[in-house]
Amino acid sequence: MPTARCKPSGCFRSSFTNHKVGKTNIAKISAYTGVSIVVANMIGTGAFTSLGFQVEYLHHTFSILSLWILGGILALSGAFSYAEVGTVIKKSGGEYAFLSHIYHPFVGYLSGWISLTVGFAAPVALSTIAFMEYLPVQIAYPRIAGILLIAAITLVHSYSLRSSSKFQNISTLFKILLILVIIGIGLIVPQGADNALTFRPSYLSEITSAAFAVSLIYVSYSYSGWNAAAYISEEFRNPVKALPIALIGGTLIVMFLYTLLQYVFLKHVPFDRLTGAINVGTPAIEHMLGPAFASLFGATISLLLISGISAMTWVGPRVTASIAREHYLWRYFTANSKGIPVKSLWLQFVLSALLLITGTFEQIMIYCGILLTLSTLLVVAGVFILRRRKQTESGYKSPLFPLFQLLFIGVSLWMIVFALIRNPYETLIGLSNLVVGGIAYFADRRM
Repeated sequence: MPTARCKPSGCFRSSFTNHKVGKTNIAKISAYTGVSIVVANMIGTGAFTSLGFQVEYLHHTFSILSLWILGGILALSGAFSYAEVGTVIKKSGGEYAFLSHIYHPFVGYLSGWISLTVGFAAPVALSTIAFMEYLPVQIAYPRIAGILLIAAITLVHSYSLRSSSKFQNISTLFKILLILVIIGIGLIVPQGADNALTFRPSYLSEITSAAFAVSLIYVSYSYSGWNAAAYISEEFRNPVKALPIALIGGTLIVMFLYTLLQYVFLKHVPFDRLTGAINVGTPAIEHMLGPAFASLFGATISLLLISGISAMTWVGPRVTASIAREHYLWRYFTANSKGIPVKSLWLQFVLSALLLITGTFEQIMIYCGILLTLSTLLVVAGVFILRRRKQTESGYKSPLFPLFQLLFIGVSLWMIVFALIRNPYETLIGLSNLVVGGIAYFADRRM
């Protein structure tokens, strides 16, 4: 992606503009803000939590790093495909808009249902749980405090697109700088005698195991958000140019940061302190710099997670608003005259709060990951259909077609099959959610 030609403060000022359409000023965002949204959506809970679940089953350094590299390649494959689809179907709403156009409104509705019910509400809940885990102080009622945090962020995004854009850009820059600091310290400080770096001869057996496939679901969740800019494509100044930059540029940045970050964690933390842990960043800083710095960085990482919560709070309700424009059952949740879906924002707040109260971290992650994989798989497969219809002639073209699409589809199916075998409860709960969505669709048709 092209480098910025302005100082950060200047970029923040110039990343937001107004374009006049008729008599109404409609806010538009830049490619830079699009990259910011993608990075903020991707970097969050998974980067600082999922390693603890992976090392329960995988013990070879190459196996674990291969997970993160493969997850990044999959996300990049999806970003190439979404950029191509998004420059043909220039509508906000992500999978809902894309699948309705490519397949049938029923398929689009189900994907929108996934986004509405868990696609953004679940990651918001997970990020909030991680936020509380990383706080260096004990809170008497952490779930209630988490709900209040989500409410405050929702209130910020209910005000104006300008405030959302500035808040997102600043919090994302802070997030990237913090991760670079952690990576820099981790690479410079010598590794201790006791760490999780192991190079056993079990590498090939691990990467072909069911445990690797299920662990890839955790990593895929960690990379989820690479498609975030596609949900607000109508809010870009020039979607055909800005959308590919946002999707691909943001994904490449995160892939690089993620792989180095996991290596740093493995380099400095013993297996027994990583296994099953949610706050894997805290022991990493403790081993690198000592307990005092661990508390400080724990608080800082908590603040970092706010950026991810903010990004998902901003993007998710746009899907609900897109559904509301076309389906009578959801008409109450249309955006207001300023283009801000305030009612949808507070609907997502309620759903996130319910998940925060009722679900465990691992259950929400598997359940959410399976449903999101299904939706994205169908969009990537849709590239073949659009090309056959010759609808992609004037838009962005995915490189090396169909290599990345076939890779994405094959690995996604592999993950879903192994998840059904290893985690049947969470998988079946996810499929039952689709049944409820189908019932809602036909109920809407009768209204």
